[in-house]
Amino acid sequence: MPPDLIAHLLHHAEYRPQRMALRAGDRELNYAELAHRVLTMAAALRQMDIKPKARLVVWANKRLETVVALLAALAADIVFVPLHPALRAPQVRDIFNRSQAHGLLVDVPHAVALGFSEPFTGELRFSPHPDQIPQELPETEVSTHPPALSNGDPHRLAALLYTSGSTGLPKGVMVTRANLNGGASAVSRYLDLNAHDELLAILPLSFDYGLSQVTTALTVGAGITLQDYLLPNDLKKPLLDGGITVLAGTPGLLIPLARQAWLSEAPALRLITNSGGKFPLASVRALRSARPQTNIFLMYGLTEAFRASFLPPDEVDDHPDSVGRAFEGSHLELLDATGRLLPAQAAGEGELLQGGPLVTAGYFNDPEATACRFRAPPAGWPYPEDNRVVYSGDRMRRDAQGRLYFLGRMDEQIKSQGMRVSPEEIEGAALQFDGVTEALAFGYQTDGEETRIGLVVAPQTIDLDALQSRLRAHLAPFQMPANTVAVDALPRSNNGKLDRQASRALFLDRRAASSTKRASSPNSGTLAP
Repeated sequence: MPPDLIAHLLHHAEYRPQRMALRAGDRELNYAELAHRVLTMAAALRQMDIKPKARLVVWANKRLETVVALLAALAADIVFVPLHPALRAPQVRDIFNRSQAHGLLVDVPHAVALGFSEPFTGELRFSPHPDQIPQELPETEVSTHPPALSNGDPHRLAALLYTSGSTGLPKGVMVTRANLNGGASAVSRYLDLNAHDELLAILPLSFDYGLSQVTTALTVGAGITLQDYLLPNDLKKPLLDGGITVLAGTPGLLIPLARQAWLSEAPALRLITNSGGKFPLASVRALRSARPQTNIFLMYGLTEAFRASFLPPDEVDDHPDSVGRAFEGSHLELLDATGRLLPAQAAGEGELLQGGPLVTAGYFNDPEATACRFRAPPAGWPYPEDNRVVYSGDRMRRDAQGRLYFLGRMDEQIKSQGMRVSPEEIEGAALQFDGVTEALAFGYQTDGEETRIGLVVAPQTIDLDALQSRLRAHLAPFQMPANTVAVDALPRSNNGKLDRQASRALFLDRRAASSTKRASSPNSGTLAP
């Protein structure tokens, strides 16, 4: 097992104490300061009687204190549960209860979102339950021997990462210490990261790809700049003036960035990575044109197994639609439509299966979903050390040289802004709106755009503006439909079930007919942005 992340942190604090570790705006911590803050908070959490292996929800904006909190939980052998800052309070309460959490750390905006108006500044505050007023953590003496270093069982849980499944509510992926440490080591190795790198962390820390920016930087002793992202110009200053060498993004971030004229002027940017969705060919080529001197890594991974594959930068020009091959320690094979493995390295299509040490421990408190996704290897699996594999639900093509190409999902799950979204979550929120009798959500793409979310509801008389307002109050931004169509009745299959594919086709027809204008007629339904 690779060294523990906290051991890496303490090593860098001892041998390179003044090296900038973490920056957010005009605030920063060097490695010595970061280690001190982490160990201090770890001691405070233990003093709050949060036991080892207990779950701790962290709901806060991307800030120094949030990273400190995640690392402090790891140092105290507490399972951290990072939540997307844009979730709504009811969603947070639901995850808190389903994760059987023993406490919650929040910042001011999220304390307000939970209904608490008492202001506080600086540090995060602790509450044993979302309905109890957050309190300051106690002052403590720093322990120089955090529990994680003495009892860091690699099979102990490190984190629960909540991600939407193909159906139902978000599921808590159980990430072990071995997963966390091994993933950080593998990614930092194939990206060739080093202590001189500066990583720009623009993705949510609740997203495994976003969390990976922190863990890989800690592994090699690099610097991390925390940055929120709304528009491409938000990245102009850090990329032009901040010495950033490594940028990780999803298609939704990199597609508009590739069109910025100033991107060619970023002086230090040596490496860009993409994961979390299919990167359109035009955008790959635009990025290559803007940054011919920058290595671009096209990657693929599942939250259930962290990273899976990458395409070497020297193959991007010839194979810009590929997500590459498995890296060392990642075991990838394809299962055909008959349930048989394709011969190793043979060209063909099928569902991607992943084995190896990065496969996580399943879904928290959900044995049925775990048994469906995490299964024994099929007959002929070529890696005898694997006792189970992840069935990804992703359909892939493999060429004669072993490169993989993403073809699509085998279920109805949507990838929006790099995040997995269950259609049922959106449909459930829509059906709670007074008057909505039917609802179907789905992903759609037009003209090489990133996948967006469409929603069709019935009846046609629904006030779509009011519906959109309700959805905004109950769904995170990455879950929001880009457009909604209202019709008299949703299409149904021959057996009477709502037909998602026919509803998607109807939606696209209405969208094309209305273009960017709102359409309304007795026969066409209505379209709302």
